[in-house]
Amino acid sequence: MRELRNQQILIVGTSFLVQAVYVGVLFTFGIFFLEFEQTFGWSRATISGAFSVFLIVTGSIGVVMGKLNDHFGPQKIMIAGAIIHGAGYALMSLIQAPWQLYFFYGVLAAIGFSTHDIVTLSTIARWFTNKRSLMSGIVKAGAGAGQFVVPILLTMLLTIWDWRTACLVFGAISTLVLTAIAQFLTRHPPAADEQPELATSPKSEVGYSLRQAIRTPNFWILCIGQFLVFFCLMVVMIHVAPHARDLGFDAIRAAQVLSTIGAASIFGRIIMGGTADRLGGKRSLTIAYVILSASLIWLLFIREPWILFVFAPVYGFTHGAFFTLISPTVAELFGTKAHGVIFAIILFYGTIGGAISPFIAGRVFDTLGTYQPVFICLSVIAVIGLVLVNFLRSDSLTRIGVT
Repeated sequence: MRELRNQQILIVGTSFLVQAVYVGVLFTFGIFFLEFEQTFGWSRATISGAFSVFLIVTGSIGVVMGKLNDHFGPQKIMIAGAIIHGAGYALMSLIQAPWQLYFFYGVLAAIGFSTHDIVTLSTIARWFTNKRSLMSGIVKAGAGAGQFVVPILLTMLLTIWDWRTACLVFGAISTLVLTAIAQFLTRHPPAADEQPELATSPKSEVGYSLRQAIRTPNFWILCIGQFLVFFCLMVVMIHVAPHARDLGFDAIRAAQVLSTIGAASIFGRIIMGGTADRLGGKRSLTIAYVILSASLIWLLFIREPWILFVFAPVYGFTHGAFFTLISPTVAELFGTKAHGVIFAIILFYGTIGGAISPFIAGRVFDTLGTYQPVFICLSVIAVIGLVLVNFLRSDSLTRIGVT
């Protein structure tokens, strides 16, 4: 029993670190955004387009990674992803033209990044039944820790080296760390029948098949909801640093706004993960949507840059909550039988929303010189998501005879 408990702790700790590295590095794009703008004079729409390609590739490959993870397990997928991701960042040090940014970052780094949620959260879903949402929240807190720490590290590196060297360093270190910790990832508990709070072994996994899931309203509500959520979240993640610069902050202060969002997201991930264990996915998502809607409406009226440091913790809390809640909600509504591929497809819809929104926001700013129309749109979208989530049915597993 103690050995199994230690293995659980190792799985959670490893998944935490995977999230910290991948998402922490991802969050630096808002800082590199400013460097690209100053070095090359590219428009914000052009730079945002690279992130759009990144998310489209992430979502598309993520569906494949979900199937591969269900078949081969997390370790092999993580190692391959780490190598490709690191190569993409290292090659970014050589870019001279937008197409190179789109390929090295938008394609190569994205292929590697597509593994991080599929591998970690599907593994957690299989290792835990009780406290599944809380464990997912702790794992996703790693993403928040990365969002807090890595942008600060990048700003420190940029005082010593240029952004090209920083890309090379990030690529090398992330590859080494991720391939090392991948050795500790195991798909299933070795003796699930000896410990009830652990999830089941491959032979006893229950729930919907993919074919069954796509015939349910819940599946499509989650897909559309994920599209709407990512549409909102990715605009803030990519454009809040440039927006802070527009309001009067220097690059360091703008990076600190990003880090504050990351720090607050840690609490959102853990607290809302525990809340989901008690209240269920539907009610927890409703709470997250309420906070998101309120924070985006607030963003409309911010005129002084220092207020962004008040906005960031509120927004960061709900930002973290959404990234925690989707995987356990999928397991709650559809079981773990095909969790990897169902989760991946729902994430794919999210990445489509997240792919188009930063580009649209950049185009609007390039045309109008302001983000205000974008923030109005985001507020409306968040309210639509709040209405939509209330149509989820929480009895889906019992309706097919799974208890």
